[in-house]
Amino acid sequence: MRSKKQPEPATFESAWALIQKNAIESDKLRKSIEAMQKEIGGITKSNGEMAESYFINSFSKKMQFAGQKYDSFIPNLIKKSRLLNLEGEYDLVLYNCTSVVIIEIKYKARKEDIEPLLLKTQTFKQLFPEYTNYDIFLGLAGLHVNVTAEREAIKQGVAVIKQVGDNMVINDGHLKVF
Repeated sequence: MRSKKQPEPATFESAWALIQKNAIESDKLRKSIEAMQKEIGGITKSNGEMAESYFINSFSKKMQFAGQKYDSFIPNLIKKSRLLNLEGEYDLVLYNCTSVVIIEIKYKARKEDIEPLLLKTQTFKQLFPEYTNYDIFLGLAGLHVNVTAEREAIKQGVAVIKQVGDNMVINDGHLKVF
């Protein structure tokens, strides 16, 4: 019977060399993962910008919402108030002499996007007190709108705005004034 040869016990030097080699490989892997995360972040940002561009261009051509015409719109509206310690960021805001529409634009709209949109009305009213007596409507726009997001938006009185083929379709039959 032959005996199996036992591996030689590792020396401190060989163990240390293996640890250093693994550390180098781990560092290379970490850098590779970070690069991929950065690239994915860039793709995500590009998708969001594409969605915003589509809906902003669509509304600029047809400034209508819920059967009303709007006189002006402001994309990417940001307002900060040090006095109120508030900041509001709005993807698209439409105005006429009686109402304001705040539209949140997403590449992929999800149910989780609705609650923050609802909260934007409170911030908007505080940051823009000149619109206190205006009707405020909300819209959730997405190149893709998740089914649960659409149901929740309808339940909450928020318009659902989607791209269907080459057209923008607005489901606003259930709108609520905020």
